Amino acid sequence: MTDERIKQVSPLRRAMIRPELGAIAGAILVFAFFAMIAGDSGMFAPQGVMNWTVVSAQFAVIAVGACLLMIAGEFDLSVGSMIGFAGIVIAILSVQWGWPTWAAILVAFAICICIGAINGFLVIKTGLPSFIVTLAFLYILRGLTIWLSILTTRQTIIGGVKDAAQGDWLAPVFGGVVFKGLFVWLAQIGVVGTFSRGAREGQPVIDGIPMLIVWALGLIVFGHILLTHTKFGNWIFASGGDAQAARYVGVPVARVKVLMFMFTAFCACVFATCQVMEFGSAAADRGLLKEFEAIICVVIGGALLTGGYGSVIGAALGALIFGVVQQGLFFSGAESSLFRVFLGSILILAVILNTYIRRMITGER
Repeated sequence: MTDERIKQVSPLRRAMIRPELGAIAGAILVFAFFAMIAGDSGMFAPQGVMNWTVVSAQFAVIAVGACLLMIAGEFDLSVGSMIGFAGIVIAILSVQWGWPTWAAILVAFAICICIGAINGFLVIKTGLPSFIVTLAFLYILRGLTIWLSILTTRQTIIGGVKDAAQGDWLAPVFGGVVFKGLFVWLAQIGVVGTFSRGAREGQPVIDGIPMLIVWALGLIVFGHILLTHTKFGNWIFASGGDAQAARYVGVPVARVKVLMFMFTAFCACVFATCQVMEFGSAAADRGLLKEFEAIICVVIGGALLTGGYGSVIGAALGALIFGVVQQGLFFSGAESSLFRVFLGSILILAVILNTYIRRMITGER
């Protein structure tokens, strides 16, 4: 017999308040749309799949950090600038100063994590909105990046990173590929195409899965487990939902938020290092607008801008939607600037949907 004192929730309502719902629906619609208009262009051939998977992985790496931070009730607008800053630090140390690449990478990570800690410390100690604090660091880091690059090389692009990384033990962890043998076998049985001419004649056009994708999957799994299966994950939700109430029950809100700022910086540095190793160069303007793209991924994934509610899986699906749309426009021959139109439109729709879901949860009118 059902206890009348307990409010019963229907299965439909329970499904409706899942953070990932909008992202799942959006992913299905996006895949169906581009299957119709770009299905014959090679978008869903092995090489096309790899293209949009890599782009999605780029969004996912920074979206995971942004997701956990937003659930904790804060924003970090310095992510994009930190990507460019970390890349330039790695290039200067390894190419210009002759440091081992592994040391340059570790120093870049240490600096970025320290900057993340400073962001969190300032937000907690001053009581200023994280929007303002990290907006200041957006400009500080971008200016420092350009100044350091020009000071050391008199240019804003520093090449030669791949040459400096030859034989390094840590560089392949960010710039290498895995499962090479699998793709050789897939090429032999005709699943993956091969080069028909040049120095790589007969070799598969896809030589392996880039480490960027491995990092993205690893961070998604880590973030999901942390958020949904640990006490610290409950602390993250509590810190973003009602920080004062969380403090009353013993949640170390300040420590949680500072650690989330540090984790967001770590994710930005992972993105930067993978990018530098892939391109073999660093540029001062790298990471431009990435902070907003990461936030949009998280919002599409169902997170509330007010904090306390969200999903890493939803953010990952938001990143997947972005990757598919960006590459889908290319394969369909559409104007690439329409991608920005899509970002703005889907942001508005996602905020409206998330607001509706929040009212369902809280009973607001």
